[in-house]
Amino acid sequence: MRIAFQGEPGAYSEEAAYGYFGPVETTPCETFEDVFAAVTSGACDSGLIPIENSLAGSIHQNYDLLLRHDLHIVGEYFLRVRHCLIGFPGVDVAEVRRVISHPQALGQCAGTLRGLGVKTEPVYDTAGGVKLLKASGERTTAAIASKRAAEIYEMQILREGIEDNPENYTRFLAISPEPVQPAAEAKTSIVFTLRNQPGALFKALSVFALRDIDLTKIESRPLAGKPWEYLFYIDFLGAIGEDTARRALDHLGEYALMLRVLGSYPKNKR
Repeated sequence: MRIAFQGEPGAYSEEAAYGYFGPVETTPCETFEDVFAAVTSGACDSGLIPIENSLAGSIHQNYDLLLRHDLHIVGEYFLRVRHCLIGFPGVDVAEVRRVISHPQALGQCAGTLRGLGVKTEPVYDTAGGVKLLKASGERTTAAIASKRAAEIYEMQILREGIEDNPENYTRFLAISPEPVQPAAEAKTSIVFTLRNQPGALFKALSVFALRDIDLTKIESRPLAGKPWEYLFYIDFLGAIGEDTARRALDHLGEYALMLRVLGSYPKNKR
């Protein structure tokens, strides 16, 4: 299989791709849009995109891309993010004056970086930061990225596990042109819009409460071209092939102006 991911080789998304799919061929993409395009065109069999982080929250761009493309969510994967401080071989941490990485990684290691008394500079990607560092030759600069990124670019891990909070997980979604029908514990993702009237959202959510369906996430996003109107993304436990879930979606269809199932897929077991 060929799997698309956003970032340079050694990015956390590539690590997640190997963790979810196993030994596959990976295709690095510059942007999330490129990941969707690679899967849509058939250049890649599937893609793996981050959708939310336990500390930083949702990746809103990918919610919008899920709606814009005719692809299906076929799985999810939780990656425990372990940040490493990476520098040139032979460099000591005390020599580091500047640290580069993706803004989210810098934020997740802010306490450690303050303790080191270093300046920080955001770059486009964690693994990309290591690539830029090696090309620069600056021995007083370090990067924050994965252990694999250090191995790929033949750099040295100066300190491992420098994230401020160890409960740092990123949830990834596997996307594919064809849907799956999960046989075991399942999760379903949907998106819908409602009329802007009193009680509309309450009625929409009640179709799940009445049937004891567990909602694991709800996210609202602006509806493009219609100021102050919103899309609602919901994840719930269950598959659309189950009677209870199907009745809930039929009921929701009575209130929703638009309703789309983004996918039913096996629930990640952390």
